[in-house]
Amino acid sequence: MSAERRVSVLVIGAGFGGIGVAIELRRHGFDDISILEKAADLGGVWRENTYPGAACDVPSPLYSYSFEQKPDWPQRYSGQAAIHDYLRGVAERHGLLDRIEFGAEVSEAVFDEQAGRWTVHTADGATRTADVLISAVGQLSRPQWPSIPGIDSFTGEAFHSALWDHGVDLTGKRVACIGTGASAIQYVPQIQPEVAQLTLFQRTAAWVLPKFDTEYSPIQHKLFAKIPGALLVERFGWWLTAEISSLGLVELPVISRLVARMATRNLTENVADPALRAELTPDYPIACKRVLFSSDYFPALTQPNVEVTTEAITEITPEGVRTADGTLHPAEVIIYGTGFKGTEFLWPMRIRGRGGRELSEAWSAGAHAYYGITVPEFPNLFMVYGPNTNLGVGSIIYMIESQSRYIRQGVQLLADNPGRVLEVRPEVEHTFNEELQKRLERTPWNFCSSWYRNATGKITNNWPGTVTRYRRRVRRLDPRDYTLTPAA
Repeated sequence: MSAERRVSVLVIGAGFGGIGVAIELRRHGFDDISILEKAADLGGVWRENTYPGAACDVPSPLYSYSFEQKPDWPQRYSGQAAIHDYLRGVAERHGLLDRIEFGAEVSEAVFDEQAGRWTVHTADGATRTADVLISAVGQLSRPQWPSIPGIDSFTGEAFHSALWDHGVDLTGKRVACIGTGASAIQYVPQIQPEVAQLTLFQRTAAWVLPKFDTEYSPIQHKLFAKIPGALLVERFGWWLTAEISSLGLVELPVISRLVARMATRNLTENVADPALRAELTPDYPIACKRVLFSSDYFPALTQPNVEVTTEAITEITPEGVRTADGTLHPAEVIIYGTGFKGTEFLWPMRIRGRGGRELSEAWSAGAHAYYGITVPEFPNLFMVYGPNTNLGVGSIIYMIESQSRYIRQGVQLLADNPGRVLEVRPEVEHTFNEELQKRLERTPWNFCSSWYRNATGKITNNWPGTVTRYRRRVRRLDPRDYTLTPAA
């Protein structure tokens, strides 16, 4: 490797983001890369979320790296195990397994202005340094527990869906499920047939579209493997569907209205009871919260051993869940499907930039970054799947690849200018975020509360447009947007 490419890189997180950016850098000659992973295995959310029915709601041909297409996905919407195996295989084929330091939980990272390098501290007391620090910790890595009085008083078994306790046998049990988000609509139909009674506590009804899933046959596997372009056609079709759908967020509201009709028909066709159907009917515009996909969720809720309650929960008691109408719902197991702390980016890590300024301070009014990738006052720091890069529609893997290419260009600038540090200009990042927030004002995400918004109501998570728009805008890193200054 040529001397000008000897830039050392530390990546935090070994999920799709961390693996993707490491591959992009290695493919372009940057080989001094280490990946710090707090767990004992790679995989990110696909390592952690092992609840029954865990699967992706983006078709697998699209929810995969463009350079690592898999012709033998078991089904269109593959499950957790298949996705986890895919990511592990990709890391192995690209020689990354020996670059990952497992059990290395980052507690703090400090930018050394004199050396122009990052010093990273891990929970075990070890210290590492690198020229470039890349955070790839994702937006959905920390489970959100509800703040309900008495939550610790329950005498039965209780766990979060992202921390599923497979040692708990649900057979014949009275189970309380709190939350009706993307995880709940997958595990509720799976556990409903085995439990004696399932009480589902719904705070907000969801827009649910049918999931057009299918198992790929051996013939399809052969076609995808042997016929050039066959898998690309499948991938392109789903990509185009997502792109057209995402236009409904801002440019073409008529698309959102058509999708809403599909969701309404899905509810009507699967729930005959008018009272239950009314409880399951959303009272907010479609896409304001995450649109969900399931063909078995509504049928499961119509079964005789299922009760849906929309009464607010007032407390957890040793025996179960009490609601605002005074009813105590007895339970032997409580499952919390209450999502993740999506707006607390990089927390609880302490990231200190120029002058010792903490990233949490810079983000006190809400996380922000230039295209979700770089932040003023934090030189040589890049993020994958950072603020405002989540999608309402489409594959985050596509976004990760776009960000990885952009970051690689930043690393190349540092390689071409040894002894200097790279930092986005404050005015450039500020202007970008002002324009971004103005565009976000036109989206449905403003009309209800969701994990897309922080405590002040600011939308910190989502990208308000198509993935094509994002990729086009980050295709080339413009050096004029940055300063390249000598280390102090």
